Amino acid sequence: MKAERFKRYGVVVALAFFCALLLWIGQWSQLPVFSNEGEPRALTQGSEDRSHVALTFNISWGTEKVHEVLKQLEAHKAQATFFISGEWAERHPDIIKEIHEGKHEIGMMGYKYESYLERKPEQVRSDINQAKEAFEKLGFENIKWIRPPHGHMDKEVLTMIENQGMQAVQWSINPRDWENPGTNNIIDAVLNEGSKGDIILMHASDSVKQTAKALEVILPGLKQKGLKFVSITELVSGGESETTQIE
Repeated sequence: MKAERFKRYGVVVALAFFCALLLWIGQWSQLPVFSNEGEPRALTQGSEDRSHVALTFNISWGTEKVHEVLKQLEAHKAQATFFISGEWAERHPDIIKEIHEGKHEIGMMGYKYESYLERKPEQVRSDINQAKEAFEKLGFENIKWIRPPHGHMDKEVLTMIENQGMQAVQWSINPRDWENPGTNNIIDAVLNEGSKGDIILMHASDSVKQTAKALEVILPGLKQKGLKFVSITELVSGGESETTQIE
C-alpha cells in the first residue's frame, strides 16, 4: 500500500514539475530575441501576426508641440511610446508626468541629443548612464528602450546598449515630419504604408509644425485599417519581432 501511495505521489510531483516547466518555457518564448549569433541588433518592426502598430514620438527640445500631440492621442484613445532625451526630461518633469499619466510608454534618447557615432565609446557609455540617472530621479527606473540620437548607431554602439541591459529601437515607417513636408504628405506616408507590426517614427519637438494636424487623419485612418495602437513593449511581446543588423 505504501509503495502504491508513493508511486501516486511521485506521478503527481512529476506532472506538477512538467507543467511548471512548460509554463516557464512558454513565458520565455514570449520574450523577443534581439541578437543573432551574438550580433546585437536594433528593433525595427513587431510581429505581423497581430493587428498592432506602435506610434513613437521623439522629443529633444521645445514644449509647445508636445501638448498638441498629446491632445490628439487622448482624443483618439491612442497609446504611444515617447523617446525623450534625459536633458529635456530634467528640464520638463511636469510634461513627463503628463505623458506618463496619459498611459504612454517612456523610452530614452540618451542624455544629450548628440550622435553616438561622433562620440568616443566612453562618452556614449557616460551619456547613457547620465540619462538613466536623470530618468530614475523622475521615478522612471529600468527604462529598457533607447533610440540613439538621430537614429545613428553601429555595432559598437549596439553592443554598449546591450551591455546596459537595454534595446535599441529604430522604425519601419518614417514620414519625415520634422522636415514639415506638408500635412497631406505626412498623412499619405503613414496611411499608405502603415500595416501590422509597424513602428512609426514621428516627432513632438517644436520643430514639427504639421504633425498634430496630420494625426487628426492618421489616427482614425489607422483604426479603420483594423490596427490597434500599442506601446513598444506590447508590440514585441507574444510575437516574433524583426530586427536589423547594423554594420
